[in-house]
Amino acid sequence: MKDDKPDKRDESPLVTVARYSEIGFMIPAAVFVGYALGWCADRFLHTHWFYLFGIIFGAVAGFVSMIRRALQATAEEDKQEKDDANGGH
Repeated sequence: MKDDKPDKRDESPLVTVARYSEIGFMIPAAVFVGYALGWCADRFLHTHWFYLFGIIFGAVAGFVSMIRRALQATAEEDKQEKDDANGGH
């Protein structure tokens, strides 16, 4: 059965740009979500420090996610290059 995913060579440049620009949004989005959850916890528990924990946790989670995505993209490119060198098999 043929694979439904298009070859990397067949993807448009816009798809590639979108894939890599996603990495740039991971950290700010994770920090914002961490801050929002921390702010909600502060309001619910009547404290003033959970938002700091949320920001730190969000930053760490964003970096981990970004590194995973970058490593995945690098591994896919290496595999594609290896397949091209072997004649596509």
